[in-house]
Amino acid sequence: MSGAVDAIVVMGVAGCGKTSVGEELARRLGWQFLEGDAFHPPENIAKMSAGIPLQDEDRWGWLDTLAAHIVLAKEARAPIVVSCSALKRRYRDRLSAGGTRVLFVHLDGSRDTIHARMALRAGHFMPTTLLDSQFAALEPLESGELGIVCDIDASPAEIAARVSSRIAPAA
Repeated sequence: MSGAVDAIVVMGVAGCGKTSVGEELARRLGWQFLEGDAFHPPENIAKMSAGIPLQDEDRWGWLDTLAAHIVLAKEARAPIVVSCSALKRRYRDRLSAGGTRVLFVHLDGSRDTIHARMALRAGHFMPTTLLDSQFAALEPLESGELGIVCDIDASPAEIAARVSSRIAPAA
């Protein structure tokens, strides 16, 4: 990867470790961390809690809110790490709108590994029954996108170390 970034979006399906890696990455870089799930409107949380997959129209407002935080961070010259599924290219395009340079870190792992991790989580609104819909919606990073794919077999600290060694904040 070359060049500086305004933000990093740690992306992937539910249960891949976005929050754990994002928090560790932000800590290592000295950047702010935003938990994307905290910005979902109550209607989205209710749908997912009920096992109903979100549709594009459910996500637009949420993605726009996260994109606004990324723009504000750029304007403040305070780079930010955000956890967000960012499953589709059009979602990632929306997150990197506004002249921001966003690096997408895709946490990639097998369905079995992620299902096992999700089954161990307590108190999270996303049920394991939605995992297949997450994988069905996932569009891998494309050649024109600024991104890194990281296997989730490594620990969050190891992944964060690999990513942080390749990051330069925007001037």
